[in-house]
Amino acid sequence: MSLEQGQEYDDAMVSVLEQVWGEGYLSPGGPDEIREIVDGVELSGRTVLDIGCGTGGISQFLAETYSPDELVGIDVEAGLIDLATGRAKQLGLENQLKFICVEPGPLPFEDGSFDAVFSKDAMIHIADKEALFAEVFRVLAPGGVVAACDWMSSTDGLFSAELKRYIELEDLGFGMASPARYRDAMASAGFEDILMTDRNAWYKEIVPKECEALEGPLYEKLTATVGRDYIDHSIEVWRALKLVVDRGELRPTHMRARKPAG
Repeated sequence: MSLEQGQEYDDAMVSVLEQVWGEGYLSPGGPDEIREIVDGVELSGRTVLDIGCGTGGISQFLAETYSPDELVGIDVEAGLIDLATGRAKQLGLENQLKFICVEPGPLPFEDGSFDAVFSKDAMIHIADKEALFAEVFRVLAPGGVVAACDWMSSTDGLFSAELKRYIELEDLGFGMASPARYRDAMASAGFEDILMTDRNAWYKEIVPKECEALEGPLYEKLTATVGRDYIDHSIEVWRALKLVVDRGELRPTHMRARKPAG
């Protein structure tokens, strides 16, 4: 699997995303959405891998709420890992949480290292979904579970001009794919009990409020932090995001699957 290397989530972007979505969160939904993703998955006393942990807020929530024995968060951006590590230390979670900056490519873990693999809206950055889920399958112990969410496209065919424009405005190296391709990639890797849960209707209700917050109460605060040009561009991105969500072309989707026990 591969991911474009480089500092994509710089300080300005992190500032904007965390103001909209909450400290430590680089995608929407907060703790309530995390609970939905892992509902029914046994994490207590287990080893958990968080792929694309960002600034570590979700990893911290999982550690504090579900008490895994160890949670390892990985990301390709050293600045995000440094921030996540510092926040974990401030919370006294450094013995339970470990954050590692990794290179694009195969996961740097032995076969069967984890009881569960989690990811929140980070797999979009990995274009080769088949290689991705083959690696997830490899590092999971027999009977292990992957519980994740990602931004997905409604089709693997030609994207509309509106979706292309949104992807260009984001400029984050998206390797977008449909729920069907994700499902097929998991099945090809050997996963069973695959469950896909569409969250487009949920996010369609939320994204207008995010636009309103950026254009209203957050505007001057973020202008002072990241500059007017940056926040104006962010608003343009969010409007484009809202359009493709409303059109059903961008579909946040939960995934759940299990590696066979035998």
